[in-house]
Amino acid sequence: MKTFRSYSEVSACVGQEVAVTDWITITQEQVNLFAQATGDHQWIHVDPERARAGPFGAPIAHGFLTLSLIPRFLEQGLRIEGARMGVNYGLNRVRFTAPVPVGSRLRARLVLQATEALAPDGLQMAWLVTVEREGGDKPACVAESLARSYGAAP
Repeated sequence: MKTFRSYSEVSACVGQEVAVTDWITITQEQVNLFAQATGDHQWIHVDPERARAGPFGAPIAHGFLTLSLIPRFLEQGLRIEGARMGVNYGLNRVRFTAPVPVGSRLRARLVLQATEALAPDGLQMAWLVTVEREGGDKPACVAESLARSYGAAP
């Protein structure tokens, strides 16, 4: 985990890979709970038997489940001392470039693309988040995530 003491330290890292997170495992229980929360019960996600005979040979995680892990990856990858609050501000671009079979292990590479000061005491950060699947030949998801932090030293 990368720890920053101020927003100026964060901004000094624009253009750099700041962190590579630990691996997390995607379980069928997570997929089922996500399906329940979103109402997306497509068989390729929630019916393991049918999914084994489907195009991916196994049940796969929802793309939006993979995307929803970005805040977790950011929390794993970096910390800004003194920040009292952080919020997701949005996404500029998202691509689901490879399926995530249940049982896969994922991690994220976090590259800081840009920062912008927010008055009176905040910072907006644009992160290029590349979600990798262990053993995969291409990323599972690539997204530009906008996050805002409030309260740390300038």
